[in-house]
Amino acid sequence: MAEEALERAAARLRAGDLAGARELFRRSATSGRLDAAVIYANFVASGVGAAPDWPLGIALLGELAAANPRSARELALVEAMALTDSGDPAGPFEEERLAERPSIRMFRRFFTPDECAYLAEAAGPMLEPATVVDNATGRQRPDPVRISDSVGFTWPLENPAVHALNRRIAAASGTRPDQGEPLQVIRYRSGGEYKPHYDAIPGFSNQRTATMLVWLNAGFEGGETWFPTPRLKLKGGVGDALLFTNVGPHGRRDPDAGHAGLPVTRGEKLIASRWIRERTYDPFGG
Repeated sequence: MAEEALERAAARLRAGDLAGARELFRRSATSGRLDAAVIYANFVASGVGAAPDWPLGIALLGELAAANPRSARELALVEAMALTDSGDPAGPFEEERLAERPSIRMFRRFFTPDECAYLAEAAGPMLEPATVVDNATGRQRPDPVRISDSVGFTWPLENPAVHALNRRIAAASGTRPDQGEPLQVIRYRSGGEYKPHYDAIPGFSNQRTATMLVWLNAGFEGGETWFPTPRLKLKGGVGDALLFTNVGPHGRRDPDAGHAGLPVTRGEKLIASRWIRERTYDPFGG
């Protein structure tokens, strides 16, 4: 019954029936399935399929922590954060304004070293090379623009610790948590880079208005984030965050917002990245 519930929940999730998927994960969790219990706790805390219930989500995480070391690690991270009873960050966040067009701001020590280490460790086994669809064959092939490995913490993976970090990003950027795409962890090995590009995509009805990047590690060479128009080459320390806008006052792609992740020349670079949409992000409809 638990296996069937999980299969049906996955099908409902793919179809966009979030409430139905949440209920099936709950039923499977009550039957003793740890993986379903983890996802149900994630949904409750972040509000997938129903309104968020942060206190209940943390209570469920606490129950999981008794038997699951990873849940115990996530609970410890959450308990170390300065949060309100509803899970929002206490703030405020000090910022350095580096440019006005595009707007570029730096937040020093935005994530703690423990939070950065957790994201790097949690993402490690799931990292996969960046790919694109070949128009000629319809098959996946290496992305010629992004030479990196990445993984996104989608709803089933967005545990309360990750969700709390997403809420922090939303608070610092003046947006709502539901405007963000899944938090990504990206790894650039020696020679890896993200060639010059724009984060705003022409034709999007719900545009990527802003981007936040957080450096998760140090000890690598190269790999700076380069903005050609304001002529800024930036490299933060562990936990430092960079927030920049992708659109102009008209809501269309800002031609001055082009940027690149320069090649890593030694070591390995790890960053967390979140694209922020104009309105609520809907993975089923953009």
